[in-house]
Amino acid sequence: MGNILRNFAIVGLITFAISTQAAEIKVGYVQVDKILQDAPQTAESGKKLEREFSPRSQELDRMSKQIKDSEAALDKEGLTISETDRRNKERDVQNLKIEFQRKQRELREDINIRKNEELSGLQDRINKAVQSVAETEGYDLVVYSGVAYASKKIDVTDKVLKLLGKK
Repeated sequence: MGNILRNFAIVGLITFAISTQAAEIKVGYVQVDKILQDAPQTAESGKKLEREFSPRSQELDRMSKQIKDSEAALDKEGLTISETDRRNKERDVQNLKIEFQRKQRELREDINIRKNEELSGLQDRINKAVQSVAETEGYDLVVYSGVAYASKKIDVTDKVLKLLGKK
């Protein structure tokens, strides 16, 4: 019986010590989705990528129009031209479609690569901003997304956005 009371007393003291120590820990939470949406660097990055890939996108638009025009001309002339000419024009249209699909796929791949590069750079800046806010404000722990619930009083997202230049 004495051992049981002693064990309860020890558990009680440990629980008290942990709760007292936990009260001294300052915790913060950052909404990464909000930062990625609202950070000025996100808009800058999007504009930069748009400028970078605009010429290739315009080329694809021209090719698409050329394919449609060629198909329309083939439909219109299909009955009046020779079988050989029709087959040659169909082959030319098919080759143009294949070239269009190849360029379209390459553009998507290149855009994805560049988006990932830009996102990586932005993530580094966000991490540095979070670390700066945490150190400046004395946070012991700052967590990112993947949290089931976080109170508004521990949300430091706006402070990080301010440091990144938003708000």
